[in-house]
Amino acid sequence: MAFEVHSVCPYFEVYDMPASLRFYIDQLGFTLLDHSPHLGGDPYRFHWCWLRLGGADLMLNDVYEFDEERPSREEHLRQRGHRDTCLFFGCPGVDAAYAELTARGVVIDRPPKVAPYGMKQMYFKDPDGFGLCFQWKAG
Repeated sequence: MAFEVHSVCPYFEVYDMPASLRFYIDQLGFTLLDHSPHLGGDPYRFHWCWLRLGGADLMLNDVYEFDEERPSREEHLRQRGHRDTCLFFGCPGVDAAYAELTARGVVIDRPPKVAPYGMKQMYFKDPDGFGLCFQWKAG
């Protein structure tokens, strides 16, 4: 191969950047690496940002540039289902992650379980309905 690739960084368009950043930073533990200029008011008010948790990177962008363009959250979610999008995080301590994340207030409907193909998995959604799965080979 003539070139190297070291990582990939998914990009999500989000309805409410401050709510998304509170979820990813305050609840999941991501670090804010970079962002567009601050828009004032809320300390998490940006149009774009780049986040990192361990070796996982994620970029978020506000889907609505102007507040007057923003429909209700229900209308936004109806138009942009995201049922087909899920990030899978390699996480050797799925049970420990479940305990810590639920203690931080992350809503996770079911505790981790082992899938028929041998992966211990914990699924939940971010504020925009994007799927997140913390998983590791069951041992």
